[in-house]
Amino acid sequence: MARYGMLMNTTKCVGCFACRVSCQMQNELPVKESFIKFYEKELGVFPNVKNEIIPVQCQHCEDAPCASVCPTKATYVTKDGIVLVDEERCIGCKYCMVACPYNARIHSEETGCVEKCRFCAELVAEGKQPACVSTCISNARIFGDLDDPNSDVSKAIIKYNAKPLRPDLGKAKIYYVR
Repeated sequence: MARYGMLMNTTKCVGCFACRVSCQMQNELPVKESFIKFYEKELGVFPNVKNEIIPVQCQHCEDAPCASVCPTKATYVTKDGIVLVDEERCIGCKYCMVACPYNARIHSEETGCVEKCRFCAELVAEGKQPACVSTCISNARIFGDLDDPNSDVSKAIIKYNAKPLRPDLGKAKIYYVR
């Protein structure tokens, strides 16, 4: 069984928001709702300054704190490591939103449920890439099986010495090149 994960190379991200727009389209989200947030960080000292764009979304944590606090078990981790929300079971209590250390969940006004990045599980089941990966114009995103040493994502993590955004918060399945 695969254990899916992603690499985000912030040195390649140009902040075009194509990933966010494709995610919104794939998930039929209203314009004001998004599973991907962007943070900007200025690095260096004038005149040698550069701007780093850091896309942040659900990190699909190994031991997902959002799943452990969900009173209805609506949030769960699949066998292949994707953290999902069962909308039939979600009561909209927002405990998972509070527990998420990445602030990666949104409360849908339309459904009353808490939603988040699903790694486009329906596309992955068909052997396709998540929408954010397939539309990234700078190829800053790589998706695949973290347990397969020959996968593009595993090779890139080693090549770039990629690390989780916050290794102090436990094992995340999104790695960053910064």
